Amino acid sequence: METLFFRLLNMSINAGWLVLAVLLLRAVLRGAPRWLMCALWGLVGLRLVLPFSIESVFSLIPSAETVSPDIVYAREPAIDSGVSVINKVVNPIVTQSFTPDPATSANPLQIWGVIASFVWIVGAVLMVGYMIAGYLRLCFRLRTATKIEEKVYAADAVDSPFILGIFRPRIYIPYGFDEEAYRHVYEHEMAHLARKDHFIKPLAFVILAVYWFN
Repeated sequence: METLFFRLLNMSINAGWLVLAVLLLRAVLRGAPRWLMCALWGLVGLRLVLPFSIESVFSLIPSAETVSPDIVYAREPAIDSGVSVINKVVNPIVTQSFTPDPATSANPLQIWGVIASFVWIVGAVLMVGYMIAGYLRLCFRLRTATKIEEKVYAADAVDSPFILGIFRPRIYIPYGFDEEAYRHVYEHEMAHLARKDHFIKPLAFVILAVYWFN
């Protein structure tokens, strides 16, 4: 479990560098098309999903493994962020706080590694449980929805249009739209379906549950 946690921790740190780059690009490319920003955030999502990293002299990720799993066994624990300034600031603190004491049998980093892994898995389970409960609660509120046309339903419990479902997605809208507004909403939501956005959102929820600590 600790090995998996350290792997996810490193992937999270790597994605953090990409997030910083995307935020800087957003500030520079204010007039850029929205699809470009979506694509850049998609790269962050890929970094959080892919279990490997591509390093090169042009890479935005300074180090693929900032916190080595072997740090828990090191005589002088240290990180390798790939940025010397960060290493010089962080490593003295890490070494001073977590260097094993030869007089004791317990390694402080091993203990903290087990605790952190346990806290991470509990948090992930709670996040998934919260998401499932929210989904079931929403389905219960929509049980009285009225079918308007193929894939489109109107319901009192809806404040704004949205899509629910993965393999059989449905568009839900509030009651009361006039014909012109309805057609705009319908075309907008159908565009989401055409782009397969209803697959992306559940994946984003899963990523959020796994990396809740970030």
